[in-house]
Parts: sequence; structure tokens; C-alpha cells
Amino acid sequence: MEVISEKKQDSQLLYLMHLSQLLNLVTGMGGFIVPLIIWLVKRDEIENLDYEGKEILNFQISIFIYFILSSIMIVFLVGFVFIGFVAIVAIVTPILQANKSKAGEEVRYPLTIRFIR
Repeated sequence: MEVISEKKQDSQLLYLMHLSQLLNLVTGMGGFIVPLIIWLVKRDEIENLDYEGKEILNFQISIFIYFILSSIMIVFLVGFVFIGFVAIVAIVTPILQANKSKAGEEVRYPLTIRFIR
């Protein structure tokens, strides 16, 4: 007997959820709040949304921690380099992962601490 998944596929919503992280550039916290809301509401309905939502939230928490640590390190002037690196990663990575998600490839955010499993 074959088990048919009740979850539907919605690559467009996954794509937009990844790109919604860029709202941090405009609102500060929108890049965390929007994916969180989508993940909480739709994680049981859409295939891969639970996994990718956790990846996004873990990435956002990790980036926040890296920004805090870089800000502290500014006292030693090294923080300017780290903050620039973290900013570039925070902008480029969601775009790359959104494209991977839309293509059906496995999404795995680099430099991410897995808080939510």
C-alpha cells in the first residue's frame, strides 16, 4: 500500500520565504518575523517548509549573534572586517538559498548554529 503525502508543494512560497529575510535591510527584524510567521502557519501544510523554515530561523539567529560579536570586536578594530563579512553573508546567502529551493535542490545555510532542530 502506497502512502501519499498530504502536504502540497509550493516552491513559490518557499522562494518568497527565503527572500523575505532581506526585509532586515528595510525593517531590522522583518527578516526574522516574516519567515517565523510563515513557518508557524504553514509548516504542516507544505512539503519542505518545516525543514527550510528551521534553516532560515537558525540562520537569522546565528547572523544576529555574529553581528553582536562583531560589534563588540569593533573595539579591537577587527570587528569592522567581521561586520562587513557578516553583512555580505546575510544578504547573499538568502538569495542563493532561495534559488536552490526553487530549483528543488537541498537548502543548507552555511555558518549556521542549529538552535531549532
